[in-house]
Amino acid sequence: MALVALLAQPESDLPSVIVIDEPEIGLHPYALEIIAALVKSASVHCTVVLATQSVGLVNHFAPEDIVTVTREKAQSKFERQNSATLAAWLEDYSMGDIWERNLIGGTPSR
Repeated sequence: MALVALLAQPESDLPSVIVIDEPEIGLHPYALEIIAALVKSASVHCTVVLATQSVGLVNHFAPEDIVTVTREKAQSKFERQNSATLAAWLEDYSMGDIWERNLIGGTPSR
């Protein structure tokens, strides 16, 4: 409920940045669709950053909405995804499937 209250505020009451860690925890899978829609709506008026490990949540966003973070040589590498680059994959797979198959990074380092 707190996520809905935060994301559904009037434009004038939204903070300039919202950061949410793992919003999917404890939610029914259908609720992910609602949260994703609220995130998209709020992001028109402020910056929204989500950290997630949920394939189901990732499936509700376009490649350009997703930045994967991969640890390389003791540094974090941030990479925004791109529909054109992933076009062939997106014909048969969702964004969550592509991420789960480790085709775009964002997996734990060893």
